[in-house]
Amino acid sequence: MPKPIMYHIPVCPFSQRLEILLDLKNMRDAITFRMVDITKPRDPALLAKTRGTTALPVLELEDGRIIKESLVILRYLEDRYPETPVAQADPYRRAVENMMIAMEGGFTNAGYAFVMNRDPEKRQAFADTMTAQYAKLDDFLNWQSPDGTFLFDKPGLTECVFTPMFARFWFLDYYEGYEIPSSLPRVKRWHDACLAHPAARQVSQEEIVKLYHDYAYGKGNGALPEGRTRSSFVMEPHWSKRPWPPRDKWGASPTDSALGLA
Repeated sequence: MPKPIMYHIPVCPFSQRLEILLDLKNMRDAITFRMVDITKPRDPALLAKTRGTTALPVLELEDGRIIKESLVILRYLEDRYPETPVAQADPYRRAVENMMIAMEGGFTNAGYAFVMNRDPEKRQAFADTMTAQYAKLDDFLNWQSPDGTFLFDKPGLTECVFTPMFARFWFLDYYEGYEIPSSLPRVKRWHDACLAHPAARQVSQEEIVKLYHDYAYGKGNGALPEGRTRSSFVMEPHWSKRPWPPRDKWGASPTDSALGLA
């Protein structure tokens, strides 16, 4: 039987949140996932489906209708496959869940801006901004669930939304030497439990560090650092066949050959 199709890019955090939801529902096979190579021009057939936009993921239903935006898709999948609910059913708890989800945008922007910074003199300011974002999450968790591990008794929509960003921010650990401060133990407990959960193992730290290498040089979404001809997001050679890149991000980017991309 036909299935909905999810178009996504390699190691996309916004796609991973949908995969986590489906895994929590034990329904991973309900959707067909199709990877899009962002180092190449978009397929005109896909652009026709998305009405010219390039942002992914995009969900195509069995009848050809299109749904965009990962949070919209997340809630659609929750509604479409209600047999194993992941979102909170109680209206107040659902509101709490959504209040925390609303904090994700600032958190995500801080992490990406941090890793893409190319001025070492500004590094501490970016680190402080990142810590401030974690402090907001720590405060919220201490308000709503001071003694818990997750926001509620088990992973829910909030964890689906934030866990992929925690995984992507492995690049902050690797390229910036950044860790959640010990003064924020509640969010650290949540962070670690989210990453350790069996439903959140779609990607590894090695995969993130290698594929997101160009972000550390200020280039995202397939753009190339100066002197390079291949993006770290290329599908071949496979990331597992490449060497670990150098941690020092302040000089010129290593060559394609040094990164195992040649």
